[in-house]
Amino acid sequence: MINEKIMAQKNRADIRRGVHTRIRKKVSGTAERPRLAVFRSLNHIYAQVIDDVSGKTLASASTTEKDLKESTGGNIEAAQKIGKTIAERALAAGVSTVVFDRGGYLYHGRVKALLDATREAGLNKGEAPQEEVKEESNEN
Repeated sequence: MINEKIMAQKNRADIRRGVHTRIRKKVSGTAERPRLAVFRSLNHIYAQVIDDVSGKTLASASTTEKDLKESTGGNIEAAQKIGKTIAERALAAGVSTVVFDRGGYLYHGRVKALLDATREAGLNKGEAPQEEVKEESNEN
């Protein structure tokens, strides 16, 4: 009985992998619209533009690269820099629209900053940033 309780507990990484698996069942990259996959660790953030049909990575960027390395890659500024870089590299590879794969992470913080930076740099031009719009009602 004790082992059943221990086995039932999951850590954050296991839960994220499960969420990512559910996302990947629905999200797939094609040659026309490849997948922009994001992975974040405590100290770094990585982004790849992937064509799942042919199984090839079209562009990639991360904070571990020499020219993109800063004091730390685990902050929003670094994520914005990577977002701008991956958008430039994707546009150079002939990709203008992508499907976003958040990798099981919440659309918040570094992940949101990376995607917003890709939009500002010209990737997915027709797509507006997701912002909550509150309407005021004049009921008395």
